[in-house]
Amino acid sequence: METIRVGILGFAHGHVNAYCRRWREDPALGIDVVAGWDADTQRAVAGCEAHALHLAGTVDDILGDRSIAAVAIAVETACHAALVEQAAAAGKAVVLQKPLALTLDEADRIVAAVQKHRIPFTLAWQMRTDPHNLQVRDLLADGRFGKVYQVRRRHCLSTHLWPDFEKSWHVQPELNRDIFADDAAHPVDFIYWLLGMPASVMAELGTLRNPRIVNDHAIAVFRYRDGTFAEVSCSFAAAGGENCLEILCENGIIIGNYGDQATCMLPRPPGGIQLKWFVQGDTGWTVSDLPDITDQGQRLGGLAAPLADVLHKRRPPIANAREGRDVLRMILACYHAAESGQRINL
Repeated sequence: METIRVGILGFAHGHVNAYCRRWREDPALGIDVVAGWDADTQRAVAGCEAHALHLAGTVDDILGDRSIAAVAIAVETACHAALVEQAAAAGKAVVLQKPLALTLDEADRIVAAVQKHRIPFTLAWQMRTDPHNLQVRDLLADGRFGKVYQVRRRHCLSTHLWPDFEKSWHVQPELNRDIFADDAAHPVDFIYWLLGMPASVMAELGTLRNPRIVNDHAIAVFRYRDGTFAEVSCSFAAAGGENCLEILCENGIIIGNYGDQATCMLPRPPGGIQLKWFVQGDTGWTVSDLPDITDQGQRLGGLAAPLADVLHKRRPPIANAREGRDVLRMILACYHAAESGQRINL
């Protein structure tokens, strides 16, 4: 199998380290990460030393290397559009960290660059490759649950409990808007992946723990044209958790636990179940036979194989640029709804 040489453009999003480790540890994936760059010299040196990469002095050192076929872009969100445009013009396949961009104008630039240069492109959404989430999607697709009435996705992090997190680029408006825009993108994309684009949204965003870090809690309720409700509930100051997913359907219910970073931090109670479901007429709950995921790093590293398959053209993108734009539109509508106190039509 051909090995694809990959360069890393930025180590700001720490998730990229999980992919690099897996690609290095499993040669069968056919990915050879060879070089890294970051505008932050200290971060560049640390990332390249951690993964035994050539330290590139400039972006052009990587984009100008014809032996490098693809780049993983993990810079601050504000820099996504410019780097995707440069990489696309250089003919490189692109793996892009979430969220797609800060604004719809930036998102449109990314979509246009991908289309113009016809490059392979994928967003790195681990929720779309999580085996339990894939099983949930399959359960809904087989028809036995009937109409979906309500979906609730609870997504939590403990980041606001970390010392000095308020100094992180993740919560600087000019680089990343705030933590809601950054990480609520995951559960909002999950809803979009399951149900598509909603008709409207109502939302509340607020700051409850540290006034220097805005929007550490949020609830958004999306409404679909067929009447289905979908709720995304976020806390970024969570000390732990258990339940992450409830899907109430015409003929049954699906329950998912331990599906985010905060719920992976704590020891599980005896008999803790990651995914189960009940269908009317059954004599009891069915428990998923999939192996449990007990560490968030395992979930992030699980993206390495699907991303490799995208780069080798063995599967379609995990999420394309237009899908990323749709999810950004949903996120920005949440802000509009919270600020205006109104239902926002999508």
